[in-house]
Amino acid sequence: MKNITARESNPFGFSPPCESFVPGFGDANAHFHVIGDHPRVHGGADSGIPFTEFEASERFQGALVAGGLLTEAGTPPVVDRTYFSYLHTCVPEGVPSEEDYADQERFFDAELRAITAHVLLPVGARATSHVFAIASARSPGDVDMDALHATELPGSGWLILPIKDPAEWTGDDEADLIAALEALLDRDYRREADLGRFLPDDDPYLVR
Repeated sequence: MKNITARESNPFGFSPPCESFVPGFGDANAHFHVIGDHPRVHGGADSGIPFTEFEASERFQGALVAGGLLTEAGTPPVVDRTYFSYLHTCVPEGVPSEEDYADQERFFDAELRAITAHVLLPVGARATSHVFAIASARSPGDVDMDALHATELPGSGWLILPIKDPAEWTGDDEADLIAALEALLDRDYRREADLGRFLPDDDPYLVR
């Protein structure tokens, strides 16, 4: 099933309880959902676009272009089956508390279910831990980003590809992510089941 909106910024019209927030951005029919922490960590407080403004965010966008998930980097980027959002969409004053994250979870969860991407790409330890908790059987405490970076993991209905925070990339981290994305796109990554066998004809009926 496809979403009916072509709007890229805040396609579901969320209104978080704060004066300034960075809504989700991208293709509402995305196959790939990139998940960050909050605007003070991964950028966008001024532009209103996730993963912009910071040098590390620009490098990250460049890797996504090279890996095939973006058509063009920029503010905003030109997306290709990709959606960006934050666990904490409000622009915080200081470091958000655990209660703040809990209050914001309803917006992220609604986007996660509405997008229904095939691949979740959590960026950084907090996003990866949260995705492990809600979309996999892995322990949310088992988060070693050096070991997990650019490694495909099975989830509960999703494929998960954790990404080390771009501000902490060293050595081959960028190249490893590009190679992992290229390998992912080179095969059928979709998380679908064919229920056509239960129907009277031979047509496939693919569901998430």
